[in-house]
Amino acid sequence: TKGTLYACNHKTLLDPIFVSHALSKPLAAAIYSLSPFNEVISPIRTVRLARDHERDKQLMRQALTRSDLVVCPEGTTCREPYLLRFSPLFTRVSKDIIPVAIDVGVSMFYGSTARGPKCWDPVFHFMNPNPSYTLQFLEKLTASCTCEGGGKSGVEVANYVQSQIARALGFECTLLTRKDKYMVLAGNDGRNDDTCY
Repeated sequence: TKGTLYACNHKTLLDPIFVSHALSKPLAAAIYSLSPFNEVISPIRTVRLARDHERDKQLMRQALTRSDLVVCPEGTTCREPYLLRFSPLFTRVSKDIIPVAIDVGVSMFYGSTARGPKCWDPVFHFMNPNPSYTLQFLEKLTASCTCEGGGKSGVEVANYVQSQIARALGFECTLLTRKDKYMVLAGNDGRNDDTCY
């Protein structure tokens, strides 16, 4: 049987792990540029994507034949109270999509960086005296809201999922992409050349 795809906003590298824990079942996480160190210590299976839509679509479909899959369509972490534009790739690999709204509470350190090695993000998150993670599992998309069942475009479905998550969190939807965010904050395109081991 084909697994369920959980599409969530992206607060920290820990998001898929918390989704797996909340559901009390092992999931796979679709990742782009996780450091080798974080990939090795991850308690859940990872599916490394290459930012090649056709290849990534096949990798995600294969992963869904073995288990449920968590994806973060923003493509990067975002600590602000808004959502980056969702990539529509996830809408083309499954009709069984459950949006997950994630919010993180920290008092001192953010568990996400725009510059520097991302492998330290979980360490910074847990350095907070009382970090919190809030997950809201929203209603599964009805067939009429999907590409397969409703004849919607991938962009329409991605925008709908983004708006549902934003509404649940009280966040604002934006048209900013991962690349836009990194150009403003870090002066690069956001590709991670993380050599942290």
